[in-house]
Amino acid sequence: MKWLYSLLAFVAVQVVSVRVQCTFGLSTVINPCSSAQAAPSEHLVKRASASDVATVGYATLNGGTTGGSGGTTTTVTTLDALTAAVSGTAKKIVIISGTITGNTAVKVGSNTSVIGKKGAALVGVGLRVINEKNVIIRNIKISKVLAAAGDAIGIQAASQVWVDHVDLSSDRDHDKDFYDGLLDITHGSTGITVTGSKLSNHWKASLVGHSDSNGAEDVKLTVTFANNYWTNLNSRTPSFRFGTGHIFNNVFDSNTDGINTRQGAQLLVENNVWTGTSNPLYSTDGGFAVARGNDFGGAANTAPAGTFSKAPYSYSLTATASVRSSVVSAAGATLTL
Repeated sequence: MKWLYSLLAFVAVQVVSVRVQCTFGLSTVINPCSSAQAAPSEHLVKRASASDVATVGYATLNGGTTGGSGGTTTTVTTLDALTAAVSGTAKKIVIISGTITGNTAVKVGSNTSVIGKKGAALVGVGLRVINEKNVIIRNIKISKVLAAAGDAIGIQAASQVWVDHVDLSSDRDHDKDFYDGLLDITHGSTGITVTGSKLSNHWKASLVGHSDSNGAEDVKLTVTFANNYWTNLNSRTPSFRFGTGHIFNNVFDSNTDGINTRQGAQLLVENNVWTGTSNPLYSTDGGFAVARGNDFGGAANTAPAGTFSKAPYSYSLTATASVRSSVVSAAGATLTL
């Protein structure tokens, strides 16, 4: 009978191990907690590696988004050091430590990962990805970037960019033009994924598509928003012109406005949750959306039905009833390297 006792003891250890992994979100090669309706892994695993690559959305296509994985690693604590470290196209991982202040925008070069250590923050300092490709921005709190410096994060004419677990905010104590956008994606950027992030306390949150007159360029926009928390925002949650967008498993609380699909944009909007707005999903100037599985918080979707009903990549949807508990506590700069 000793062999039976040994077998039972082994099974008990494995069960305890699985319970610990599921409870605390520990990383494993095979995730025993996964299921067809599980949230993407960045919301089960609060630890992160500097070499992580995009695993969700449009950023996984066209060769994927690997950032600076495999390149040199530099830790920066000053604005000058940050500006120098993220420039150029060589593979590089730039770790931000502590708080960096200023009144400017820092341009990030191709093949770069910019990652914040626990507690890392940029105050008055925005990040720009312009005419670059293969960039990762993760786990950074960016706040109060003045309009003179531009957006907290601005992505223009770029491709394969993954923005993950960032915390973007300002305040609503000033005029709406005192600050610019929190996260603007414009000028025909493609392969963009935004996951696990928090956008809050701001007038104009996220503009996708530069202007009504820029359709020739912006029609190719491809953007995924998944597992983000949007709260206390006036507008642009997001405002989406011309391109193609997939918006799933987001939570929208106490925002004046909702998702605005505009100028022929085609959106797929799935399993999101709203409270506190009368316009959760609507259209101006001929935008479209396919909406399914959403909780509009008692309000109505008024966007015309579109033709974009299947994303060109695999993904897992969290059940709508579980989205709030999955997203809100994990969104923002909550990772530990």
